[in-house]
Amino acid sequence: MEDNTIFKISFKIKEIRKEKGITIQEVANKAGVSKGLISQIENNRTIPSLLVLINIINALEVDLNEFFKDFNSELDAGPVIVRKKDSYTSFEKEQAVGFHYKRIFTSTLESSTMDIVLLELLPDAERPMVVTEAYEYKYIISGQVEYSFPDQKITLEEGDSIFFNGRLSHTPRNIGKDKALMLIVYFFDHKK
Repeated sequence: MEDNTIFKISFKIKEIRKEKGITIQEVANKAGVSKGLISQIENNRTIPSLLVLINIINALEVDLNEFFKDFNSELDAGPVIVRKKDSYTSFEKEQAVGFHYKRIFTSTLESSTMDIVLLELLPDAERPMVVTEAYEYKYIISGQVEYSFPDQKITLEEGDSIFFNGRLSHTPRNIGKDKALMLIVYFFDHKK
């Protein structure tokens, strides 16, 4: 899929589900998949197969044409694409209290998708450990962040960066007194 279509799909699934007051479990049951898979799709942690996507859209009781009607491509914008900060899209991820994400830019490059986001972590922000079907690069713009993995904790400060396979269970925690700001780049590989 081109540019940020996969993220538009995730956002639209979550948006429709919430508008209709349907739980993740209800969508999972109707689509014949696990609750965890729906959560991962809604939170941009994995990309659904075409069959799973169609089953989810049907479970939401939305016409396929209606679901995709507002999708457009930014590829026609030309060879240079500018993103002004007021055009960044805010979004939420699962059980992430005090995590404020803003999507800056997403693009599909050959067989992978690159998603660039800003994450503002409030003091004492927390969430459970998660996995992402992507490699992750994190750059600390400001603040102090502790990254927890199953067997280690790594402290990062302004100017530090980290790169890891997101399939390794992980979570960040703001360990400073002020908000922390991180630039995150996700690399989703579509070759499986």
